[in-house]
Amino acid sequence: MGESYEAAGVSIGAGEAAVDRIKETVRSTFRPEVIGDIGGFGGLFAFDPSRYREPVLVSSTDGVGTKALIAEATGRFTTIGVDLVAMCVDDVVTLGAEPLFFQDYIAVGRLDPDQIAQLVEGVADGCRQAGCALIGGEMAEHPGAMAPGQFDLVGFAVGVVERDRLITGEHVQVGDVVIGLPSPGLRSNGYSLARRVLLERAGRSLDEPAYAGAHHSLADELLTPSVIYAPAVLAVQKVVDVHAIAHVTGGGLPGNVPRVLPDGLAARLDRSAWTQPPIFDLIARRGRVDTEEMLATFNMGLGMVLVSDRAPAGQQVVGEVVRQSGARRVVFV
Repeated sequence: MGESYEAAGVSIGAGEAAVDRIKETVRSTFRPEVIGDIGGFGGLFAFDPSRYREPVLVSSTDGVGTKALIAEATGRFTTIGVDLVAMCVDDVVTLGAEPLFFQDYIAVGRLDPDQIAQLVEGVADGCRQAGCALIGGEMAEHPGAMAPGQFDLVGFAVGVVERDRLITGEHVQVGDVVIGLPSPGLRSNGYSLARRVLLERAGRSLDEPAYAGAHHSLADELLTPSVIYAPAVLAVQKVVDVHAIAHVTGGGLPGNVPRVLPDGLAARLDRSAWTQPPIFDLIARRGRVDTEEMLATFNMGLGMVLVSDRAPAGQQVVGEVVRQSGARRVVFV
């Protein structure tokens, strides 16, 4: 009997079954601008330029990193797609853009329609939260390169903003307030260190309580889906003049906040001004990770930072902009 694609580890039938499983989930994200349906070679989005004077498209792409390994270990795939959307649309909104549409890429060792359906369920949930449409994607089976059960997620988001409403950080000035949007956990960054400390060195089980007094497991803690900040950030922009926005991902506060500050300025942040979730204390203690390393790796409880001349009601001020000679940086007090 001759060889076949299926014998080589790629199942066309499983791919077709997976597409059939996700159709209604994907359709649940559609905005009025979406044309057609899933299954084509490209996603169609009827952008309406009449809504704008001088529209600028903003794009971003990202993945979920080694958080995927926690999902694999637990067999829980319904929320990590939310992380994927968050990593992309929350980059787009830092420039003041409204997310319009999203595409995903799912690579697997063996195509399991049920696993794909769960992964896409999370992506669709994230898109609904962000207000953007999931208009296309790709699923690829990589036998030999990936083991059965392994997967990786990559996403791509496009948003739009008026050219004269672009948020670039150029208007940041001394005396501006720094507003912090809280993150209940790690979001999708620092998992290589978290896994090394908690699972490899400390030998913790994912089924154990997350920390002393916790009523949820370590798996629950590490799989907590990322907050999607885009709708809240867009709402704040309607109330106050936002001068800069930093998405706190890899590199933490010291690595991301300076990216949106002009030369000669620094953000002075008061660490007592926000609540740090217990997971960060646990990682620092069990891994003997020093404060500087923690700050440079994790968000430490703030997933997004906005700089404005004033804070709207209900928003948490965590610092201020000060003059600083030398390189732009964050100063903690």
